[in-house]
This record gives sequence, structure tokens and C-alpha cells, in this order.
Amino acid sequence: MTQVRQYWDVVLKYYVPGVLGFAGLAILTWTFGAWLMNGDLNGSRAIFATLAVLVMGYPCALGMAGPLAMIRGGGLAAEQGILMRSGEAFEIFKDIKKVVLDKTGTITKGEPEVVHVLALSGYNQNEVLQWAGSAESVSEHPLAQAIVNQALDENIELEDVEKFESITGHGIVAKIGEDMIRIGSPRYLEEQGIDFSEKQKEKEDLELQGRTVVGVARNDKAIGFIAIADTLKEDAKEAITRMKEAGLEPIMITGDNVRTARAVAKQVGIDRVMAQVLPNDKAENVRKLQQEGYKVAMVGDGINDAPALMQADIGIAIGAGTDIAIESSDVILTGNRLGGMMDAYRIGKVSYRKTVQNLILAFTFNGVGVPLAVTGWVHPVWAMIAMVLSVTTVLVNSFGGKVLSGSKDTKTKKAS
Repeated sequence: MTQVRQYWDVVLKYYVPGVLGFAGLAILTWTFGAWLMNGDLNGSRAIFATLAVLVMGYPCALGMAGPLAMIRGGGLAAEQGILMRSGEAFEIFKDIKKVVLDKTGTITKGEPEVVHVLALSGYNQNEVLQWAGSAESVSEHPLAQAIVNQALDENIELEDVEKFESITGHGIVAKIGEDMIRIGSPRYLEEQGIDFSEKQKEKEDLELQGRTVVGVARNDKAIGFIAIADTLKEDAKEAITRMKEAGLEPIMITGDNVRTARAVAKQVGIDRVMAQVLPNDKAENVRKLQQEGYKVAMVGDGINDAPALMQADIGIAIGAGTDIAIESSDVILTGNRLGGMMDAYRIGKVSYRKTVQNLILAFTFNGVGVPLAVTGWVHPVWAMIAMVLSVTTVLVNSFGGKVLSGSKDTKTKKAS
């Protein structure tokens, strides 16, 4: 925990010399001081007082304050299906103000399916699906797989792809026989000089319903639109509500167009949307929020989310996501549950509070005990007992109650 370690470094800089100084003061008090007062050097009292100071000043409880709180928090997180991969996460959670959420696979289930095919003049739905399914048959993108699966479900025979190119964040280009097929966002295809003005009203209506609409072109001529839907996670709306109640602002980031993005955001209660964001620009959007002075958490699951997960103050990966996203994160939510993000947030905040409480308790024992030991009123045996009590108090404070008091963790479904 960075801030706690910084405090601890400052404490150590003065604490050890301070304890040794009090030990020296105890020797002087009961030797030279006693000689000045009554002309007698009280050597035995000096030895007992010095030993008592050194025993009272032993920083055992101080050293255990942070690790015990994190062990407790890490254990509770594991019970909730959450893996906290760094100590810094426990501290930084308390300062988080913005939560950036990827759409596909994070807010939605990441299991898209084709819900509608709009064929343009000169083509029918099966032809659009055949060209699109054939072109996407070599792609691993979830939307591509949805198109291929729909074509196969309708017993459409797919053609072999001779050449294939993926344009990150935009779409694909594939050569099938003598034909060149382009599939991607209508906006991008129009920038390539392809006219998609036909059936714009129907396309916009689908986008307003939260569908992702891709355009299909054959030999630079528009032949149709394919609308793809991805259902929301069961706990997505509840998780967003919990974020707002905790004073966090959820922000959805996606490569989808503005209409589709806002339609999905409205369903779960997200007010701020970053749409039409290219994969490489996600980290830059997180950086801009940080430059505004906010601590930012990023929640994602895909390869494209990895740079943003690393850029964020806390990167949170959905455990069902890709390996690279998991490796880039500070916190892993096993399974596919978005609500685990708020469980991790509460565990982090309260674990940090426990650390501060432990430090205060430990300092109270040391701060009162060391000066008292100089007076010679504390026998070394009692000093040892006081240190045991100090450690016991820190242990009880760390493990003697629920970190998630008042939260819904006992009712939260375990990740499957």
C-alpha cells in the first residue's frame, strides 16, 4: 500500500532513534539524574527502566498493522470470488471516483447473436448472410462468430476465403473468388466511398433498440445490414446502481456508434457514454480522466481492454475474459459477475480503514508506554505483557468483525 508505506518510512526514520533516545533518557534519569537529586546512582532502576523502554518500543504491532488488514481483506475477497493481486489496490479503492466499463463482455454477456438482416436492392437476406458468413468464417471476433453461427443455423453454404484482413476497430476485408467483401461499421465503410444511404431509417431504428449494426459490401457496393444483439448481464443494472449509491460515476466505453451505446447505457442507468472509441484509444480516454484529477478504475475483459486496464489506477478484469486482460489487471473477478466490482471496492476501502485503525492502536500503546517506561514505573515484565496486548488488539481489530458490514456480500451469488 503505497501511501501507508510512505507513512511507515517516515515513522521508521524517527521512531527507532526516538525509542533509543528514550532509552538513553531512562539511563540518564536514573543514574546522573538520581545522583543530582539524592546523591545516589540507581543502577538497577536504570537497567529496568531502559529494558522497559526497549520492550515497549518494540514495533511488532506496527509491523503487523497493514499485513493483517490485507490478509483479512484478501480472505474475504477470495470468498466472494475476487482475487486482489496487489496491496496498492486496497488503498487506491478509497480514492476512486470514476469507473470506466467496457460494454461487450462486461456490461453485456459477450454472447452476441444476429437478430435481423436488412437486405438492400438486388439481394435477399440469405445472400447477405452467405457473403458475410463466408467472409467472417476465419475471424475470431465475437460479432463475426455470431454472423457465422446464424448462417450455419439457416443451412447456408459458406464459401472459402482466399485472402483476409482485419482492420482493428473498423471491420474486415475478405476475398472470395473474384469478389471483395467488406464488413464493418457503416460509418467506416462510407468513409471508404461505399454508399449506405438505403434503408437508413430501418438501420437507425435498430440502433435505437441497442443493436450493433454492421454493414456488408460486395465489390464496394452496399448489399445489406446485419443487426446483432448482446443481452445484458443479470446483475449489470444492480451493479451500476450500487456504484452510484457509493458516489462513483460509471462511464461506458465502446466502439459502437452513439445510438447503440446510449440505448444500452440507458437500460442499465449509465449517464455518460464514450462511443465509437477505437481499441487503441481506450487507454487514452482513461488517461484524460486521470489528467482531470480523478482516480479511475477500468473494468474490462478483452484483449483490446488490456492497455486501458494497465493505464487505470486500478484495472479490474472479468475472470471469464482473455488471458492478457487478466494479466494486465490488479483485481480479477472470477466468473462473469459485474457486481463483484463493488464487492472489491468495499473490501478495499474497509481494509484500508482497518490498516489505519491498527496503526493508531499500535501507536497508542507505544506512544503512552515508552514515555511511561522512562519513569521507572513499568517493570519489563509488564512491558512485555503490554506488547502482547498491543498485538492482540491489532489482531482482534483485524479479524474480529465483518469487513463488509452492512453490505450485500452474504446475499451475493457466488461466481459460477
